[in-house]
Amino acid sequence: MIKLKQTRNLVGAALLAAGIIGLGIGQAVLQHRAEAQGSAVQSPIYEVDPFWPKPLPNSWLLGWTIGAWVDEQDNVWIIHRGAGGLHNNERGAELTPPIADCCRTAPPILVFDPQGKLVRSWGGPGSGYEWPQSNHGIHVDYKGNVWIGGNGEKDAQILKFTKDGKFLMQVGAFGKSGGSNDPDNFGRPAKIWVDPKTNEAYIADGYGNKRVAVIDADTGKMKRYWGAYGNKPDDTSLGPYDPSAPPAQQFRNPVHCIERSNDGLVYVCDRQNDRLQVFQPDGKFVKEAIYAKNTRGAGSVWDITFSKDPQQRFMMLADGQNERVRIIMTAAASPASSTACIASRRIPRATSTRPKPTRVSACRSSSTKAWVRSRAVIRACSGRGRSSQAVPGSCRFEVLVGAPRFELGTPSPPVKYARA
Repeated sequence: MIKLKQTRNLVGAALLAAGIIGLGIGQAVLQHRAEAQGSAVQSPIYEVDPFWPKPLPNSWLLGWTIGAWVDEQDNVWIIHRGAGGLHNNERGAELTPPIADCCRTAPPILVFDPQGKLVRSWGGPGSGYEWPQSNHGIHVDYKGNVWIGGNGEKDAQILKFTKDGKFLMQVGAFGKSGGSNDPDNFGRPAKIWVDPKTNEAYIADGYGNKRVAVIDADTGKMKRYWGAYGNKPDDTSLGPYDPSAPPAQQFRNPVHCIERSNDGLVYVCDRQNDRLQVFQPDGKFVKEAIYAKNTRGAGSVWDITFSKDPQQRFMMLADGQNERVRIIMTAAASPASSTACIASRRIPRATSTRPKPTRVSACRSSSTKAWVRSRAVIRACSGRGRSSQAVPGSCRFEVLVGAPRFELGTPSPPVKYARA
């Protein structure tokens, strides 16, 4: 028995030594490859943190988590669709009559601190406003106000609250959408972003409309709006996306995200056209980039966020159809202005239903953490701070080096609207 135990110990030690040697050789090979390629690719690496967030109280469960945002204190805000994304067997405690002790739908809006502790929760129908039929997107502006949209069939409104859930303003009215040239209502708005310099709210509008809309963030007054390439929006059906056809002169539905970079440019996700269009704040078209051009279905350009360093050297792009988050090197980080380096990583499965990354947001205080929204899961991914060639087996990146398609177009003036 003693001899057998000694043999097992020797075998275990040998296997451990072999594993260490193998890891060392693998690291040396990766390091050699990284050094051989020089500074051509230096993108951050993100790993899923399996312990974030901490378990929810009150037997709460998330439905479809449809928005994520990180505020100035690095608190992570999410919005989800609750019971609509849960099977009755999952929310048995809230059925009438209850069929089990577990579980219940969490409130629509949940706030976590950077460590994953739940610090605030609220949301849902209330007095004085029309809660969306189907929540979509969440944004916390520079004043600490919380904005949400909705992509339900009749959602034509956006809502504004305080951080504690006090209602402040509704713009648009449920069921009243008049199309992409309606100055008063929206068409299933997907995302909102507020510019701290101008106090204007930019709206990706949306699942029904085909435009960017800009309103005064205090009064809700429409200031301007525009379609693809700065054209006047046109709601004529474009038919199915064809990657071999010339670029569509209008957005396809949905116009799914909107962000403004530190250099003042406005980035818009034209999801089913597989493209990201860039504008000046007045709606003048600047350029566009095409990603995974042959992607049909739901499209490849779902959401973006920028790294939080002042230069914004990286842009993270959520591609839900291909189940990837792409890390795109911007001009500020590129070793040559004609080169862009893209690292794309497949999001691991959380359940038997493959999660699709649809929202991505980075923390404010550093560029080493990002949150990725994928169905009923909110994932925290921590940066490793290494070159993207040094790839750990559990966090595989595919590195693509080359210039994405940026094309100049003929700008058109945006449609401007002023109330009498």
